[in-house]
Amino acid sequence: MNYDLTMILLYGITFGIVLMTIVYTFIRYVYSKEMIYISYGFMQIFSLVYIFSYSKLFEVSNVLQELSLVLATLCAVVFAIGFYEGKFFPKITNIKELLFNTFLLNVVILTAFYHYMLFEYLPYTIIYAILFISVIFNLKQGFKPTVIYVVGWSIFCFLLFVFDFKDYYALKGYMDIVLVAFAIEAMLFTLSVSYKYSTLQVQSKSYENMLLQQSRLAKSGEMIANITHQFRQPLNNISYILINMRKRFQKKNLDEVYFERKVNQANEQLEFLSKTIEDFKEFYDPTKEKEDFEVKDAIENSLTILSADLKKRNIEIELTFHINENIQIFGIKNELSQVILALLSNANDALKDIENPYIKIDVSSNNAEVIIVVKDNAGGIKKKNLQKIFEPYFSTKDKGTGIGLYLVKLIVEESFEGKIIVENQEEGAVFTLSFEKSI
Repeated sequence: MNYDLTMILLYGITFGIVLMTIVYTFIRYVYSKEMIYISYGFMQIFSLVYIFSYSKLFEVSNVLQELSLVLATLCAVVFAIGFYEGKFFPKITNIKELLFNTFLLNVVILTAFYHYMLFEYLPYTIIYAILFISVIFNLKQGFKPTVIYVVGWSIFCFLLFVFDFKDYYALKGYMDIVLVAFAIEAMLFTLSVSYKYSTLQVQSKSYENMLLQQSRLAKSGEMIANITHQFRQPLNNISYILINMRKRFQKKNLDEVYFERKVNQANEQLEFLSKTIEDFKEFYDPTKEKEDFEVKDAIENSLTILSADLKKRNIEIELTFHINENIQIFGIKNELSQVILALLSNANDALKDIENPYIKIDVSSNNAEVIIVVKDNAGGIKKKNLQKIFEPYFSTKDKGTGIGLYLVKLIVEESFEGKIIVENQEEGAVFTLSFEKSI
């Protein structure tokens, strides 16, 4: 078949558009890990093979052309089902809804049939039909990525139908309308998938925030037990203060100096209790805005919450500042507390059967960064697990959720735009956290 230069150029443009769609789709997959992009990418690859064969510009066998059509059709089904939003079957409660939905289904069938008669390419017709059903059966949901896709095709098909454009188009000898279909499909999908990707990012962020809160709540029972233990001693002290004051009063020996001293002692205990409650409340407050805060405060909040359990296990805690203790970083203080608490909790569990256990926290800085190092003498992390510990749902504990260190990495890298690395030293694991220093 002989083509003029214009037609060859148009085929080349179509090849390029489809190829760019393939590359774009696989890039989206790399960032989102959503399988819908894989299925769509392979559909476009097989579609590209089909166009090569269809164009007759290349020597491609008819068998390969038909095989590429079948494979593209299967991938189209997988993609359309994956991209589908809402319920496949509408809830029908009366005869009116049955008739209405039957009418809508017939509209889909007729429209899809006309779509196929226009463009004569089954994979795109399948996607159009399935996603059209997604829209009409779930009208109230407002699925924008799917609506963009379906409405775009529908308007184009409607215009061609009203103006009987296909016959006119063919008589004029314009570019093959099948190529037009490929170009339109690529552009519509690019618009739809861009919106879909933005939606997935929002959902992912919401999911991460939910995980963060679940992680906090999962430890709430343990922390409440620690706080109860923290409260017991100050409350006992206040009780003894009151008993001693009462005895003095009964013996008429309660002088002003003794009274003031005991009141001050009681106030010290009450301040300790109040600080413990504030630390716990601040740790669970999800609404804080980013601001400059002192690293020392965030670390001490975590130590306050976990100190009772650490004392119970005779774990020595050593907090050392190699810089000014008032050093600040920018972010949300309770998120850094969450990070430190997760690292301390892991070390606490790992030190269960260790003789003379300790955890050391060293805070230092260079010209640009504040560096927090958390290390223990629990023997370290198995080499095969060292590269996996920040992965979601990976845990070496029997009852572990596997989200603690995943959230630690998430908070450090995304919320603080910092870095976290882990390595084994002679006595145990060492976590090094780096944050940009506040000006």
